[in-house]
Amino acid sequence: MKSKHALAFGIAAALALPVIVAGCRSQEGDAGADKAAAATLVPATGQTEPTASGQTNAAILVRDAADPARAQLIATAALGGLETYGVDGKRVATTPAGEVAALDIASGVRLGGGRVADVVAAVDTTGNFLRLFQKTGEGLVEVGARPLPLGFAGEGICLYQHRLDGSLHAFIVGDGGEVDQQVIFDAGDGKLDARPVRRISLPSPLKQCVVDNNGHVFASEETVGIWRFNADPEADVSATLIDAPRLGHIEEEVGGLAVHDGGEGRQWLFASDATAGRINIYDRAKDGAYLGSFQVSAPGEGAEAVKEPGLLFADSRPLGTDFPAGVLLVNDEDGANTKLVSLAAIGKALGLDPGKPAPAAAPPKVAAVTARVETVPAGSYGDAADDPAIWAHPTDPARSLVIATDKKAGLYVYDMQGQVVQFLPDGKMNNVDLREGFDLGGRPVVLVTASNRTDKSIAIYVLDTDKRQLVNVADGVQPTGLGDPYGLCMYRAAGSGDTYVFINGDDTAMRQWRLVPTADGKVRAEHVRDLAFDSQTEGCVVDDASGTLYVNEEDVALWRLSADPVAGDTKVAVARVADNPAMKDDLEGIGMYDLGDGRGYLVFSSQGNDTYAVYRREGKQEYLGSFAVVADPARGIDGISETDGLEITSRNLGPGFEHGAMVAQDGRNVMPVENQNYKYVSWEDIAKALGLEMR
Repeated sequence: MKSKHALAFGIAAALALPVIVAGCRSQEGDAGADKAAAATLVPATGQTEPTASGQTNAAILVRDAADPARAQLIATAALGGLETYGVDGKRVATTPAGEVAALDIASGVRLGGGRVADVVAAVDTTGNFLRLFQKTGEGLVEVGARPLPLGFAGEGICLYQHRLDGSLHAFIVGDGGEVDQQVIFDAGDGKLDARPVRRISLPSPLKQCVVDNNGHVFASEETVGIWRFNADPEADVSATLIDAPRLGHIEEEVGGLAVHDGGEGRQWLFASDATAGRINIYDRAKDGAYLGSFQVSAPGEGAEAVKEPGLLFADSRPLGTDFPAGVLLVNDEDGANTKLVSLAAIGKALGLDPGKPAPAAAPPKVAAVTARVETVPAGSYGDAADDPAIWAHPTDPARSLVIATDKKAGLYVYDMQGQVVQFLPDGKMNNVDLREGFDLGGRPVVLVTASNRTDKSIAIYVLDTDKRQLVNVADGVQPTGLGDPYGLCMYRAAGSGDTYVFINGDDTAMRQWRLVPTADGKVRAEHVRDLAFDSQTEGCVVDDASGTLYVNEEDVALWRLSADPVAGDTKVAVARVADNPAMKDDLEGIGMYDLGDGRGYLVFSSQGNDTYAVYRREGKQEYLGSFAVVADPARGIDGISETDGLEITSRNLGPGFEHGAMVAQDGRNVMPVENQNYKYVSWEDIAKALGLEMR
């Protein structure tokens, strides 16, 4: 089982307020009370009738794609559940839902079997659990596969659809400072389930969150301010404080949040400055720059401003003649109803152009696949797992093994189910590789080498394939002469049968050794060549059939050169970072898929955008496409990000991996957060996603 680890950033970030508060106090603005008095009053265009219970917390808009005039509002009604209203404000239906504190909607969610649905997620405080509904022509239908307990008091919720794979995520913010991310998925039989992804912790209560089209989550920590962080769980949290009480444009407490997307230059964030009785607007495209404030009143002249505007919801698309630029819903607890405010009226009152929604951005041209297996996490915390090697069992593929590094502790041997078969605490092993058929004492063995950063040596082992264990056969410490040995790859010359190992270091140097058996059954390394690059190198792989060495110079290119120790150091760039927009440095791990007869594919990690680039092995070695490994909620396996090392084989590795696999290090192991590990991706899935061949 994976254990949960909180991602805490609130206290450290709060100490840096003078640096990162984007909406700083303007020269024209003064204390909160003065700004509140000067805030422009914008009357609502419409409002709902009060809820039957006389209480409400939040509301959302549900559009009708065929007829915008038939749009509806769904509002919370305390123990009265959820109430549905027409845009004229009249109640048309009630749905039992416990006592809902907050809700949100995601439209056009792709589900299993080609189904597309509008999904409504709600936080029910009667048991502090997540409830899931689908909007149908008849109303709301609950579709949760089971009770989904939160384990904390939820206050707000926002939904996010991942641009790459369309997966639906829910962020639930809590009274104890929790930001809980869950992925919602189709559980079959028309039901939806959810699985925890990660937990981000802040030190004080949160009220609401909202996600924009750029994949940013904005969360309101009531007495601290407005936070922005990445919605993608495979990305850095990158927390930034947008505005804060007393230091910016919030008087005391921030409450509701909403986003408006009116095209380039018109990407707004609304925030309820509840104590001051106003709503602030920030420019999301300019790091949360403050644009102005306004107050909201009931429709008609002379109506008083809403005293404490609550949770917010915005829809930027036109909604009839009354809302030509979209609508902002403002919760009014005193009125027990929801105010419908025209975004066009807000823009006119503040001298801002709300624009019009830009067409939805096309998803990235990156194929999405999922891992079928993940390993038990590495025992070390932080950046620990790094590089794998794969041994394919020749007669029983299901008994194949993965050897992988913990660069803070040693070497792991995993089976094809990801379970630990052996762990050797032999030092800080960075990269690992293997070659079969090494003649040691008159018998062919599987030779394994690793770069040991503890004593800056070449670690050398034999894989005992019967006992499924590594046995140290180094003839004493085999020094590298490198300040910090990093990447490693092996080479078996097709002509001579000699076996070599390459290791690069942190000083742009790369060295090559011949591995030589000794009379007493050990192996020593003979230095045969030095290579030099202009900057840091990391991953490497050798095509034994052609004697070609491939090396990733992290920020520059994938280089091709001869693996022959007497061939010199002439390098040819196969792929340059600057020439391919699909790649983003660092270039890290690399592997080769062998189709036979010198044909196949080179696959390497484009660490800067969490993708994997595929180039042809032979001929002009053209670029064929990129893929990403995304989460599989049904299996409970997260995606892969920040990959350092990877390995690929075309050999049969047993059920699910009959055509080979890619094994890659996962730098952020989430769903939920855990130590780093390795993921096994079937080559069949990669090949189908990119139209590649299989062996």
